[in-house]
Amino acid sequence: MQNKKYLQLLGLARRAGRLAAGHDTALDSIKKRKAELLIFAADASPRLKNEMQRSADRYNINLPSITIEETMDAIHFALGVRAGVLAVNDINFASRIIELLNQEENEYGDKN
Repeated sequence: MQNKKYLQLLGLARRAGRLAAGHDTALDSIKKRKAELLIFAADASPRLKNEMQRSADRYNINLPSITIEETMDAIHFALGVRAGVLAVNDINFASRIIELLNQEENEYGDKN
C-alpha cells in the first residue's frame, strides 16, 4: 500500500478524537449532527452505505460520502481500527481529506 496523505490525516483525526470508526459510532455522530464526512471502505456493504445515507436524510443532514479504494483490512493496518465506515467529525479535517482525495484522483488520472 502506498503512503497516502489522506490516510495519515485520518490517523491524525483519530488521535485528535475527531474520527468515529465503525457502524455504531458513525451512526451516533450522524444523530448528534457532528459528522461532516462519511468515508466507506471499498468492501463496505451496500446495506451499510444505504443505512448511513438514510440516517443522514432522516436528520436532514447534507452529508458528503466517499468510498475509498482501501479495504477494511487496509484501514485497520493504517489506523489501528477495522471499520467499514468512518465519520469525520471536524469540518477542517473533512475538507482537507476531500481535497487530498481529489488531488490523488487527478494525479492518478494524469498518469494514465
